[in-house]
Amino acid sequence: MMTLIIGGSGSGKSAYAEDYIFSLSEKRKKYYIATMKIYDEEGEKKIQRHRMLRSGKGFSTIEQPVDIGKALEKMKAGERTALLECISNLTANEMFSEEVQGTEEVITEKIVSGIASLNKKLDHLVIVSNNVFEDGKVYDNTTMAYIRAMGQINQKLAELADEVVEVVVGIPLVIKTKQI
Repeated sequence: MMTLIIGGSGSGKSAYAEDYIFSLSEKRKKYYIATMKIYDEEGEKKIQRHRMLRSGKGFSTIEQPVDIGKALEKMKAGERTALLECISNLTANEMFSEEVQGTEEVITEKIVSGIASLNKKLDHLVIVSNNVFEDGKVYDNTTMAYIRAMGQINQKLAELADEVVEVVVGIPLVIKTKQI
């Protein structure tokens, strides 16, 4: 089962996602798939905050800033759940990596297919992503390509997901529920 949790910056989506997966996991192994690369002090502070939020919750962390499908290779067999945090970092890493670069369409397909592969092998996959296109601004071509890729990835993940939840000011709003 796959759940997509979206929201704006500072909306409470990460804390909600961590509590949500903790409530689902029961005795399953819990993995936290971290996609953020640290570039500066602000990034380091954000990672430390997230580590503090999930301390004591029994997560095993997998650092996977690119090639998201490969995170499965780092997991033990058996019943398992995973929290992927987050799509915006993963997309930026894939689009702006010095090693690998591609068009927004290629990056979108790579990320969505990698997540689909993960989802097939996990009992539950919870994905955190950011809302895009809400500020109404037009940016330079590179930034707009990133925003378009994020929009496409979010749409495709929402289609694949069994559940979609938007977190607004710390309040989860269910947008899509699993059809039984």
